Amino acid sequence: MATFDPSTVSAVERDREKYRKKESLKSVITSLVSAIVLVAVIATALHNSPGWERVKFTFFNWDIFVQSLPAVGRGLLLNIQVLFFAVIGVAILGTLLALLRTSRSAIMLPLRWIAAAYTTIMRGIPILVVLYLIGFGVPGLVTNRISPVLLGTVAVILSYSAYIAEVLRAGFNDVHPSQRAAARSLGLTNLQTIRMIVIPQALRKVAPALMNDFISMQKDVGLISTLGAVDAIRSAQIMQANTYNFTPYITASVAFICMSVPFILLNDWYAARLRKRELNGGIV
Repeated sequence: MATFDPSTVSAVERDREKYRKKESLKSVITSLVSAIVLVAVIATALHNSPGWERVKFTFFNWDIFVQSLPAVGRGLLLNIQVLFFAVIGVAILGTLLALLRTSRSAIMLPLRWIAAAYTTIMRGIPILVVLYLIGFGVPGLVTNRISPVLLGTVAVILSYSAYIAEVLRAGFNDVHPSQRAAARSLGLTNLQTIRMIVIPQALRKVAPALMNDFISMQKDVGLISTLGAVDAIRSAQIMQANTYNFTPYITASVAFICMSVPFILLNDWYAARLRKRELNGGIV
C-alpha cells in the first residue's frame, strides 16, 4: 500500500514550476536586451556630446584611476573595519530597542517611552548631523583625544540602530500572538519565548528589509571622512587635490560598489527564496 508523503510535489505543481522558470528566463533575457540597448543609447549620446572629451578627462581618466587605486584601497580597508563593528553594534542596539518597543510589561513603560522617543528623533536627524554632533561635540566634553574612527563608528551605530529597531519591531509584531501563547503553555519563560520563537520568525520575515538597511549603511560609513578619518573617500579627496581631477572619486565609488554587490545579490537571492517558500507552502 502506497503511503502519502506530504513533501512530494504534484505533477501539476512541477508543471507550474517549469512554466515559472520559463517565464523567468524570458523576463531575464528581455531585461538584459533592454539594458544593453539603453546603455548603448546613453553611451552614444555621451560620446557625441560636444563636451564629452573634457568630462572624460575630468572624471574618467584611466591613468589617474590606476594611480589612485592603492590609496583608495587602503582607505576602503578602514571603511570595512568600521562597517564590521557598526553592523555588530547596530544589531545589538537595534534589537534591544525593538524589544523595548514591543514590551508589554508595565515596569518597562518608561524605557518603552525612551525607546520610542529615541527612534523617532534619530530617524529624523540626518546622519551627517549625527556625525557632527558626535564627532565634534563629544571631544569637547573630555580632555583626551578620541579617534575620529571610533566617533564615526558610534555615530553610524546610533543613527542606524533606530531604523533597524523599527524594522525588527514590525517583524516582532507580525508574529502571531498564538505563537507566544503556545510557547508559554509549553512552559517556556518570556525570555525563552522571545529568543526561541519570536526572534527567529521575525528575522525570517524582515530579512530583506534588514539587508537593505545594512547595504545603505555600507555607503554611509564613507561619511566618517567628514571627521578626518582617512578612509576611501578622504583618500580620493587627497588624490583629487593633488591631481586636480575628480577621477579618484569614481575610483572610490567603484570600490564601494564592489563591496556592496555581494550583499545585494545575497538579498535578492534570499528574497526569491522566501517567495519560492511561500509558493510551495513552506517547503524549500
